[in-house]
Amino acid sequence: MLHDAVDEPEALSSRQLRDAYDAELRAVIDARGIETVATEAGLPTETVAALAGGESPSVSLTEAAAILAVDYEGRDARGIVQEVRDHLLMGMTTGVLDVDTIASNVDLDLSGQEIQQAIEGRTRMTLDELAAIQGYVAGRNAR
Repeated sequence: MLHDAVDEPEALSSRQLRDAYDAELRAVIDARGIETVATEAGLPTETVAALAGGESPSVSLTEAAAILAVDYEGRDARGIVQEVRDHLLMGMTTGVLDVDTIASNVDLDLSGQEIQQAIEGRTRMTLDELAAIQGYVAGRNAR
């Protein structure tokens, strides 16, 4: 899933991590087709087609999970999202990180409170935000 798209996220930039997420999504689209993925994931065909074409449109964690769920028997989007959130929270615990520390060390225009809301699912988290947060958390844990 998204949280394990690469073996060593701490070694990559946020952009490279986002590219890895996009590659996972693209693999599902390539296997199932643009129309099928758009319909089953409930997303605009344009967004799915952009991903298939190598673009990196703004996609939320929830939308990405819906795409992944199309190709994973027995896995629903909610479960995938929860797995990613759990992985982030476990990483924060292991690295003894709080949301304010993350906010001050990632290149996002988000406060600690906004990062907390995104991780908890109370607000939309984009894949770009996920990449920045996951990369930082993994980097702190690799020390």
